[in-house]
Amino acid sequence: MSFFPLTKIKFKVITLLVVFIGLTLMQSRVVGVSNQNLPVPIDQVQTDNKIIALTINVDWGESYIPEILDILDRYQAKATFFVTGKWAAKHPELIQQIAAKGHLLGNHSYSHPHPDNLTVVQNKEELSKTENIIKEVTGCKTIYYAPPYGEKGKNGLQAADELGYTTILWTLDTIDWKLESTPELITQRILDPKIRYGVKPEKKGAIVLMHPKKNTVKALPDILAGLKNEGFSFVTIEKLITTGLTGNTTP
Repeated sequence: MSFFPLTKIKFKVITLLVVFIGLTLMQSRVVGVSNQNLPVPIDQVQTDNKIIALTINVDWGESYIPEILDILDRYQAKATFFVTGKWAAKHPELIQQIAAKGHLLGNHSYSHPHPDNLTVVQNKEELSKTENIIKEVTGCKTIYYAPPYGEKGKNGLQAADELGYTTILWTLDTIDWKLESTPELITQRILDPKIRYGVKPEKKGAIVLMHPKKNTVKALPDILAGLKNEGFSFVTIEKLITTGLTGNTTP
């Protein structure tokens, strides 16, 4: 007599499990579609022009900024400075100098966290705080975002996209933050980049990543002189992007 009720219970349990698994799979598919709809970060622009974008990520190193600006002036080079909000709040005079010399200011978050460890809302807060600080100092809104550590997870990309930002990565990395990065090594990484995954990085339309460090300041004149001898000119990220189609051309 107990067989029928037991069978009904088992049937209900199985039915609930099927419904739960189905809902879980549907949710997974929605997340997957959402990921596919996110814009791909820009790390290079496809162009036949010999132009290159220097990007300088700033969360420290303020003592080197004036010298970097002088060197850029000397070589008639424009650059994009991605600054954190906490740094910008402490150094509004340097923010003004950067903007006054015709360089572009970008958003590098507020506190330099790991974006992949934050929610979409938290990433938005990081971006908005920095945007407001820079706008208060310069009157200009930032529209380009360089994520700390080059992280490109869903939450960071979605936050940037929803706030109208274009996410920027890099083609050529100076890796100047490492202690073993001498001025000569930093210069070599840009002028004669190593083959990666069987491909020699293309310098046309490339984005160069650097930071305000002592050895970077020492290497910068040689980098600019070397690239200029090859016929390159130096533009902001905004100018680079407007020259042609964007593409994710590095591994």
